[in-house]
Amino acid sequence: MFELSSEAPDSNNLGTSVLEKEPEVKEPPLYQVILLNDDYTPMEFVVYVLQSIFNHNHEKATEIMMAVHTKGKGVCGIFSKEIAEMMSHEVNELAKSHHHPLLSEIEPLTD
Repeated sequence: MFELSSEAPDSNNLGTSVLEKEPEVKEPPLYQVILLNDDYTPMEFVVYVLQSIFNHNHEKATEIMMAVHTKGKGVCGIFSKEIAEMMSHEVNELAKSHHHPLLSEIEPLTD
């Protein structure tokens, strides 16, 4: 954390001084919110969820909904862990309040 620097003494510097290194700032890990397919939730409701919670336009929401429908899951968005958890919870609560079994989960983003 500290470096020692030997500089020639002058009237203001009487020997060795300590220079503090710049702290290394690490980006927080990112997580993706995933929607999971089920056989009961209407496609229109999935599009509604993607538009209302994730602010996707109709075209993008339909594209993600089709990925969920055909591949079994789809990525809604990528966020910090806390935001991803909050959004996933919001999806699950909205689906539950509309009596749909739609579920979302989060998983770490892997490159």
